[in-house]
Amino acid sequence: MSDFFDKVTGEQDIFKKLLSNVPGFSGYIERENRRAADKLMRDTIARRFEELFKRLSNLQGDLIASGGISFVDDMEKAAIQVRMFADKIRNATYGYAGFFDAVKISEEALAKLYAFDASFFDIADQLNGALDTVEASLNDQDALPGAIRNLVTLARQATETYDRRHETINGSGE
Repeated sequence: MSDFFDKVTGEQDIFKKLLSNVPGFSGYIERENRRAADKLMRDTIARRFEELFKRLSNLQGDLIASGGISFVDDMEKAAIQVRMFADKIRNATYGYAGFFDAVKISEEALAKLYAFDASFFDIADQLNGALDTVEASLNDQDALPGAIRNLVTLARQATETYDRRHETINGSGE
């Protein structure tokens, strides 16, 4: 998260830098920078999952071409979960509430949100590995069901992790 925050902070215009010296105003700018960094991170995560969705869709076509039509429904379960996750994370509530926002987020909850967001990158890597395994198993009807089950489980895990992130924002997950 600090890379995203540093990028946003580094791109501040001269006016914001000047006003950051005004007592009380620097906290406002920091909150806005955190919100911008959070949005940048979520957009990055969403793009990664959209790439995974495209790869998964292509694999579904390969699966049909290789005669594995009986596995398409299970692959579709994973595809739906990955697409739903990408949509949810792209439209998620910002990780840091502004002064007038209805939902206030404590520093402790904010740290939890950052941990959730970091875990999404790990889940994306795991999903990518699971897609590698499915692709390698396309011609092995014995290994393919287990590879697809693993893919579906990981895709579901992304959505469940997002739901826990959402609960943290709303205060019910603390």
